[in-house]
Amino acid sequence: MIVSWNWLKQYVPLRMSVEELAQRLTMAGLNHEETVEVEGDLAIDLEVTSNRPDCLGHLGIAREVAALWELPLSVPEAQPPEEGPPVEELTAVEVQCPDLCPLYTARVIEGVQVGESPAWLRRRLRTVGINTVNNVVDVTNYVMLECGQPLHAFDLDRLQERRIVVRRAAGGETLEAINHRTYELEPWMCVIADARRPVGLGGVMGGAETEVSEQTTRLLIEAARFDPVTIRNTARRLNLHSASSYRFERGTDPEGVDWASRRCCELIREVAGGRIARGVIAVGGPPPARPKITLRLSQLPRVLGIEVPREAVLRILRALGMDPQENNGTVQVVAPSWRRDLEREIDLVEEVARLYGYEHIPEDASVPLAPVRTSPQEQVIERVQQVLVAAGFHEALTPSVVDQPQWEWWHPWSSADPLCTQTPVLGRARLLRQTLVPSLLECYATNEKLGNDQVELFEVARVYLPQPKTLPQEPLLLALLSQRDYAAVLGVIEALVERITGHRELSIRPAGQVVFSAQSAQLWLDDELLGYLGQLTPEAAKALDVRRTPVVAELRMEVLFQQARLVPRYHPLPDTPAMRYDVNYVVPADTTWAQIKQVVQQAAGELLERLQYQETYQNRQLAQQKRKKVLFSLWFRAPGRTLTHEEANRLKEQIDQAAAQRLQAQLG
Repeated sequence: MIVSWNWLKQYVPLRMSVEELAQRLTMAGLNHEETVEVEGDLAIDLEVTSNRPDCLGHLGIAREVAALWELPLSVPEAQPPEEGPPVEELTAVEVQCPDLCPLYTARVIEGVQVGESPAWLRRRLRTVGINTVNNVVDVTNYVMLECGQPLHAFDLDRLQERRIVVRRAAGGETLEAINHRTYELEPWMCVIADARRPVGLGGVMGGAETEVSEQTTRLLIEAARFDPVTIRNTARRLNLHSASSYRFERGTDPEGVDWASRRCCELIREVAGGRIARGVIAVGGPPPARPKITLRLSQLPRVLGIEVPREAVLRILRALGMDPQENNGTVQVVAPSWRRDLEREIDLVEEVARLYGYEHIPEDASVPLAPVRTSPQEQVIERVQQVLVAAGFHEALTPSVVDQPQWEWWHPWSSADPLCTQTPVLGRARLLRQTLVPSLLECYATNEKLGNDQVELFEVARVYLPQPKTLPQEPLLLALLSQRDYAAVLGVIEALVERITGHRELSIRPAGQVVFSAQSAQLWLDDELLGYLGQLTPEAAKALDVRRTPVVAELRMEVLFQQARLVPRYHPLPDTPAMRYDVNYVVPADTTWAQIKQVVQQAAGELLERLQYQETYQNRQLAQQKRKKVLFSLWFRAPGRTLTHEEANRLKEQIDQAAAQRLQAQLG
């Protein structure tokens, strides 16, 4: 926001130097960028954060100066004489989309003479970097830069039936804007139309067909409130950003619309002549009443670390446009309409601090601190990150949108069509993802192209699953991508489950997913589907433009949350040796490791301490016999005593017999 020194003096007496002004405003949150001289005036460039749209006009800056220096503030009354006929005889307004335009006001001025603006108006606009057009357009820009409320002037005689209709755009409609570019409109956009066609994009830009020219003699002055989200989406979708959209996106003063309209008519009458019609057409209701905010005076020393005198607190709140009501150590206020950022007690604490002066807070001020207790879910996520980073994975952060091919590739958690954003977020990506895996695969493909050989990634994030007639589900998922083999990634997942739940017994079932090879599985934890694990098929890898076939997994964090054991438990270290056996079974080719594991565990009983898969082998001869070799290791241990070789061999024989009977297994 560029502010004119001479313009600012119209509202507040500037008894300080420009250097002092810039320094004090910076300390109060309006960072000073630079000050330059323009035609004998000073242009002061201030950075205005998005939560302070009230400072996107000279009056807003003047309020800040008046509050900081305890100076009087002068706001023009804006009460122009109305000498024309009733405005209802000249025009009409219909609002068909009150959700997009909660308030639309129209005033009419007849008999104007459009021409060059007077020198004072041209000079002020040039000082703040605005090109001059004509006296009418210049006034609308002037008032916007004065109070932050955008306005627009239509040539009333160019409006079909001389009336305004605020509605959503119809399919296939276009608009030639005042920049003389034509835009294709979408049905969710808010347009300002006349009886037949769009004549402006609400809150963004007016249309060329009804713009003010030297032939214009009658004006319709628009001042309105628009939905900020719709304005932002429209400006982004059309890549059509303006000073008006910039302000409407951030929120304008809901009670300042009529003042801006009257002020605009007053100045147009001054610089272009004409008669102002009596009255105003206002369609829409007032904004909802703002709630009271309670400030406990005891919170100031607790948060700031210093005592702020009660009188100073009340003075600051009054200077900010509030009427503080004190009662038994508390102060109640209603925030002024132009301060949409004041909603909570802590907001008032910040206001007191910045106007009282941060320099009054010593560096060694004691501020009481309380430890923050993390939730059980946060603790589980932290353990997930610890385990996976220790296992050599890097955490990724990917966008929440995918394109159509990525969505079609795999979405195991929902069969519903994806949610779609109105405006693409990245390129053609506009579908809210239903799985994290395609996003990680895109990262993997990028790393492959850049020559990065070791790519081990994980991400914890939400996906978006549509539900009929209700809001979508947003489950939290964990996705992994690795260049290791299937067994290694399964081991990482088992270690992760053991770290969080205290046990690592995962039930493995066929995955049934066409994107995975034979090395794939559904992972179950105590009758709850935990997720999927598998190596991509070559076809799936080719479709995703990756050269190798990584192993991917996706797990439901909700299952880990439900079964988490976050309190450490003591387990004594074993004081007796274990007996290890390496086993080589020849089994039918369709036998899964899950089946072998189940048979071995049931046959071995409680003395089986550990069972670890090693590898699967198949040569030509075994392939012809439709058989394969599976290698794994067993550890036996007896608590409190040393296991004898006879006992261990007997357990091994039991396992061999059970495997032969139930799996047709032979020792290899």
